[in-house]
Amino acid sequence: MTVHHRTVEVEGHEIFYREAGPADAPVLLLLHGFPTSSHMFRDLIPKLADKYHLIAPDHLGFGYSAMPAADEFEYSFAALAELTTAFTEKLGLTEYAVYVQDYGAPIAWRMALAHPERITAVVTQNGNAYEDGVVEAMWADIVAYDADPTPEHGAAVSRMQSEAMVKWQYQTGVADQTLLNPDAWQHDLSLMARPGTYEVQLDLARTYLTNFTLYPKFQQYFRTSQVPLLAVWGEGDEIFPPAGAKAFQRDLPDAEIHLLPSGHFALETHAAEIATLIDGFLERVLP
Repeated sequence: MTVHHRTVEVEGHEIFYREAGPADAPVLLLLHGFPTSSHMFRDLIPKLADKYHLIAPDHLGFGYSAMPAADEFEYSFAALAELTTAFTEKLGLTEYAVYVQDYGAPIAWRMALAHPERITAVVTQNGNAYEDGVVEAMWADIVAYDADPTPEHGAAVSRMQSEAMVKWQYQTGVADQTLLNPDAWQHDLSLMARPGTYEVQLDLARTYLTNFTLYPKFQQYFRTSQVPLLAVWGEGDEIFPPAGAKAFQRDLPDAEIHLLPSGHFALETHAAEIATLIDGFLERVLP
C-alpha cells in the first residue's frame, strides 16, 4: 500500500493532502478536527486503502497546508467548507463518503447542505450535529469572547492551544493510556507553533458558534436525505459526549452507533476496530 503526499492550489491557497487506494474505488474523504491535521488518519489509511480511494486534506491553517494571516483570509467554517468543496472539485470528485471528526463535522455538514447529491455516506467519529452532544461549559470562554472580544477573553479562548489542553484532548476518556503515542500531540503542537496560528485559531473558535445555529438545518438534511451514517465514538469524550452520537438516530433511524472505550481522538487507540466497522458499513451501504 502506497500513500502519496501531495499539494494542490485551490483558490490561490496550497492545500496539502494524503491520498491512497485505487483511483476507481469508492472515495472516502477524511476531514480532521482541531488541533490536528490529516496526520490523525495515518493509521487508518493503510487499513482501508485496498478497497477505497482515500483522500485526507489538511484544512487551511492546519498541518502542512498554507496559513494566510488572519487579516488576509476570513477564517470561518463557512469559508473552510467552501474551500474544501473547491478542493474536491479540483480533484474531480463528483461523489464521496465522508469521515468527519470535531471541526471536520460542521465543514462536511455545510458541504452536504450545498451539494447533498455528492455525499454517499457519513462516518462520524466524535463529530457532532446535535445539542445533545454539546457540553455548555466547554464553550463558555468562546461565548464570552464572542460577546466581548477583549484581549483577556481572547487569552482564555486560546488556552485550547496550550500543550496542557492539547494533551487533555488526547488523554481524557482513554481507558488504556499506554495505547497513546505522544508523538501525536507533539506533532500537532509543532505545527500549531507557526507564527500567526494564535490569531487564526481564535477566529475559528469564535465562528464555531455559527455551527450551533445551523444544527436545525443539518438535522433537516439528515431527515430529508436519509444518508447512511455510521457513528464510531470515543465514549469518554468530554467535548462531544456519547449523547451526540445517539442523537443521530432521531433523524436517521437506521444509523449505526458504536461506542468505544476511548476519547476525542479514538483513532489513536482503536484504528483497527474503526477500520473494520467502516469497511463493513461501506460494503453494506454503497452501491
